[in-house]
Amino acid sequence: MQRKVALLKAMTVLVLICASFAMAQNTVNKTGTTAAKFLSIPVGARAMAMGGAFVANADDATAAYWNPGLLNHLEKTELYLMHSEYLADIKLEYVSFAFPLADLGTVALSVTAMNMGEMLITTVDDPEGLDTGTFDAGSFAVGVSYSRRLTDAFSIGGTFKYVSENIWNSRATGIALDAGTIFRTPFKGIRLGVSIANFGTKMQISGDDLLVQQDIDPTIEGNNTSVNARLATDRFDLPLNLRIGAAYDAMQTDHSRLTLEVDGLHPNDNSESVSGGAELALLKERFFLRGGYRNLFQEDSENSYTAGFGLRYASESITFRIDYAYADQQHLQGIHQIGFALAF
Repeated sequence: MQRKVALLKAMTVLVLICASFAMAQNTVNKTGTTAAKFLSIPVGARAMAMGGAFVANADDATAAYWNPGLLNHLEKTELYLMHSEYLADIKLEYVSFAFPLADLGTVALSVTAMNMGEMLITTVDDPEGLDTGTFDAGSFAVGVSYSRRLTDAFSIGGTFKYVSENIWNSRATGIALDAGTIFRTPFKGIRLGVSIANFGTKMQISGDDLLVQQDIDPTIEGNNTSVNARLATDRFDLPLNLRIGAAYDAMQTDHSRLTLEVDGLHPNDNSESVSGGAELALLKERFFLRGGYRNLFQEDSENSYTAGFGLRYASESITFRIDYAYADQQHLQGIHQIGFALAF
């Protein structure tokens, strides 16, 4: 009885900390001031369906994104594929391949890619873009992760990423580091996770599109009025994000399981928020129902509720899971994600 009371107290304190953490707004609003914003888009249909509250529950190959410290809890080699129909016909893809190395830890390779498709080039002379042609824009990140268990209850991990964004003939690149830890508390079914994502270099766009002809000194007559020059663009930070979360297996029997999680988020380009989600596993981990809410208490948040489901098949040699998630938006169209996981 005393243990249950202590457990409830710990969960209550965590929720209060997350709520106060979320409502402590920055005095300066830095919304929209970072590069490579695609790195902040949640990946994995299972995680998205749980409201993006996954830092202490990422026990599949998507841990390379959410919390690399959890990669070492994978028992088999796993391949994960995700496709997302994002806003305005934008496509987001994610691939992760994780493989345990026995007592040496776990290594994972991951790729995140966002494509906006071809768009018409519009100019003052051709505002409809009928004669000028097309251009494309996109972003991608390639990551290498490593995780190691320090004790039976504590694991750490990190992800090193190369990040690139391009538009037409110009590009910006950078490198970033993610780090995460997971702690399995003495309380049954409770896990605490912490991760920091996208700590790295600033990004500055450069390329042929910034080449212009300039008159260095318009006050002088007879000089060259078309000297080649390049526009100097600003350097922007990556979207640094700190996540602190707790997962709790509120119910676990031979046939079903209910897992709850709440995460507190502290980004460098938005206000703090709290995300929460739940996963109900039925039929001995064969069917899953999930739901959640993203970015509670965030100032002018566009995000709303999330929902999804999953199916899992397991044999002695392979395990296959397919997940679907829908994330509602306050004013824009909803987001759809579908994910496939294969463990062998």
